[in-house]
Amino acid sequence: MPIFDYSCQACGHQFEVLVRGKRTVRCPSCDSQDLKRLLSAPSLRTSGTRHKSLDSARRRDAAQAKDRMHEQLQYERSHDRHG
Repeated sequence: MPIFDYSCQACGHQFEVLVRGKRTVRCPSCDSQDLKRLLSAPSLRTSGTRHKSLDSARRRDAAQAKDRMHEQLQYERSHDRHG
């Protein structure tokens, strides 16, 4: 049961749909059958892509932790001045 990407020629809406058997596909926006099937890029998982994904997540988490620490310090400083 493949998932295909489509572009509606009537309204321009792009969407993906799981196609089962000989099902007729219609645009979810305008209900048109005038569709163009788009070329989808395959999703690949390798040790290299996994490593890049983990590195990206670590960098994002470190940046968020740094931002939280900075906000906490600003909060504490502002309350020390007033209290």
